[in-house]
Amino acid sequence: MQYRQDKYGNSLSVLGYGCMRFNRTPGGVDMKKTEEEILAAVDAGINYFDTAYIYPGSEAALGEILEKNGLRDRVNIATKLPHYMIRKPEDAEKFFSEELRRLRTDRVDYYLMHMLTDDATWERLLSLGVADWIEKKKASGQIRQVGFSYHGNSDVFCRIVDAYDWDFCMIQYNYLDENAQAGVTGLKYASGRGLPVMIMEPLRGGRLVSGLPRDALKMMESHKTKKTPAEWSFSWLWNQPEVTVVLSGMNSLEMIRENAEAADRSLPGCLDGEDRALLERVKDAINSKMRVGCTGCRYCMPCPQGVDIPGSFAAFNRASYDGYYRGLKDYFMCTALRREKTAASKCIGCGKCEKHCPQSIAIRDELKRVKKSFETPLYRIASKAAPLFVKY
Repeated sequence: MQYRQDKYGNSLSVLGYGCMRFNRTPGGVDMKKTEEEILAAVDAGINYFDTAYIYPGSEAALGEILEKNGLRDRVNIATKLPHYMIRKPEDAEKFFSEELRRLRTDRVDYYLMHMLTDDATWERLLSLGVADWIEKKKASGQIRQVGFSYHGNSDVFCRIVDAYDWDFCMIQYNYLDENAQAGVTGLKYASGRGLPVMIMEPLRGGRLVSGLPRDALKMMESHKTKKTPAEWSFSWLWNQPEVTVVLSGMNSLEMIRENAEAADRSLPGCLDGEDRALLERVKDAINSKMRVGCTGCRYCMPCPQGVDIPGSFAAFNRASYDGYYRGLKDYFMCTALRREKTAASKCIGCGKCEKHCPQSIAIRDELKRVKKSFETPLYRIASKAAPLFVKY
């Protein structure tokens, strides 16, 4: 495992464990499988685990597993303040105390303001006394370092970087989003200000692995350097010295092993000119097929009307690069083969989803396109018949 340093010289594994996508059972987090995977990750040298207050069951599962196996002092825990749920000054303490209980710890190593989208949001938190609260927590040792995760454009990102004495930050960044959101401009700006930069969505919600067009896969397969699609994505990031930790939502032992091996091979400068040119061609191939830039982060969910927004967009995109009927099949399975229908046609245009979308997607307009494409007379007939076969 390779390590890079934070602002204060602490060594962090270049591969971090994203805890949003723990394996689940109908009753919640699959604790047996998750424990096996966390133990394997620690054995592989991973020492940065990222969770959040709003990830269902994640903080509690992570805390229980670390305590049970005596691993707390071997890892760094990163979690997040749900600022969008704060209405009064004392709310920050309430949520933080609950997070400590869930995590079974007396401190959080890396604490983030979750999903800042503009500087006005940070100003609102300042007006509620959050800065003073943070300083007290840092002085007490309950918070070691404070940062923020960001979804928005690069100009605002740079203003937020300058708005406070942050210890680190986290951005969405991958070879497809090089110039989207904070992008490479934000990465270099934050690094130039001495901030370690943690990376989320390195695989764009899995799209850069399982959602690649066939021609993009052929380009990778025929290239002189042999890497899996996931390793190409990670290598592109680790090639840049400004990147500190790359988070991966790993949920299998094989994935942990493969990603850890890739992390050990990927150093700054690990890609040559031909490698970078390959990824530019792959990016062009992806963009030529993509209809909706959804990463599947699910911040738009739950929809008040029950629409499966990420599922609808995933099917819509698949239809563009894998054939209409494969996309239609996915759409039918995710919207009609359920007791409660989740089709795009259920959207009433309330706009709640768009307020939370990190990608600033015009979700209501895109759902209209999905409906027009997929909800044909044949779909509607099959959807009405679906209850005869649905057993869950």
